[in-house]
Amino acid sequence: MLEIPAILLNCVALFGYLNYRYLKLPLTVGLAIIALLSTILITLIDNVAPHLGVLSVLRHFLESIDFNRTLMEGMLCFLLFAGALHINFDDLLKSKFHVSTLASFGVLISTLINGFGFYLLTQFFGFDIDIITCFLFGVIVSPTDPVAVMSVLKRIKIPIRLKTTIAGESLFNDGFVVVLYSILVTIIFGESTNQQESMNVVKVISIFMREAVGGAILGLIAGYLTFILLKKIDDYIIEIITTLALVTGAYSLSSQLHISGPIAMVVSGIFIGNTGLQLAMSESTREHVTSFWHLIDEILNAILFVLIGFEIIMLSNVKEVILISLFSILVSLCGRWLAVFIPTKFLNIFDKKDKGTVTILTWAGLRGGISVALALALPTNIDKPIILTATYAVVLFTIIIQGLSIEYLIKYVYKERQDS
Repeated sequence: MLEIPAILLNCVALFGYLNYRYLKLPLTVGLAIIALLSTILITLIDNVAPHLGVLSVLRHFLESIDFNRTLMEGMLCFLLFAGALHINFDDLLKSKFHVSTLASFGVLISTLINGFGFYLLTQFFGFDIDIITCFLFGVIVSPTDPVAVMSVLKRIKIPIRLKTTIAGESLFNDGFVVVLYSILVTIIFGESTNQQESMNVVKVISIFMREAVGGAILGLIAGYLTFILLKKIDDYIIEIITTLALVTGAYSLSSQLHISGPIAMVVSGIFIGNTGLQLAMSESTREHVTSFWHLIDEILNAILFVLIGFEIIMLSNVKEVILISLFSILVSLCGRWLAVFIPTKFLNIFDKKDKGTVTILTWAGLRGGISVALALALPTNIDKPIILTATYAVVLFTIIIQGLSIEYLIKYVYKERQDS
């Protein structure tokens, strides 16, 4: 049980050192790039000296890791809680309409655009994939993951509402996407996974309401009970353990109740981050708790992005699949822009947004580990290699290209605004 964490942590330490000394990129972006380059180097070595078997060793190592289970049933609960812990509730309330609309209707728009575009691409290149399966791809590449740019945003002077919108959308659309994904997988692959259900509009809405509303209620209850315990003690060790118990306990319970664990984590994290930190902890305890969860967030994200870099070895190398994946990047950019532009234009009637907001929100919509995990979790069939490879292409583009350029884009937009 120690071998896999030991190898990953040593890779994080080595790659982190190389990034700090030479690349000097944002940590998560630098780790993903170095892991990717390392995998390419290993592939080249294997082509030159196949008798060494280095590629097969790396492939065996990755196959021994259940990426989907590691992220979705392990790391995700900690990452979402840690991210939500730093969201200011008053700022979130001011951006509530934009956050909720982008995290729901924005995801639906992105799903439709990405799904239909992917369907046209696969048909053009000679792959006969059902359109509903293509919409599943649309769901997979829709959740935003701004972890890689949040460290950059902290160093740039931008409105608090915009920063809250970026973070809030990412936290809430994760839960929305996981629910949509589960529904589509049940519809498409129900027969092969022995989960066949008679699906209609009422059934889909009831499942969604049970997952989303149930997750929110569980998050509130778990957060409130934890708040009561925290308020009666003043020992930072016990209080840190209590927050760990909240995360692991509520997430495990959500799985048993078949409700949304991600939404429960976001709600409980916001509750503890605002009510718990302010009203139930001393200044010393507050500093220890926030520092602890900041470290958990950074360490898990570092491991996650190293894994993302390594996963290139699992992709298809068929020429047509690679071409579909490259064009999928353009489709995803179009889908993201429309998913931001349409809701923002509608909400501008009631709440005017600054010029350049759509551009920043579009480019800050990074995809990450959740998209890769959902693609890897698909039941094995003839379409999975295409979906996985296209998903990986979109994720890599957003992490590397958008992640490295978002700082310059924000500076450019605000310089243009000042000049005008």
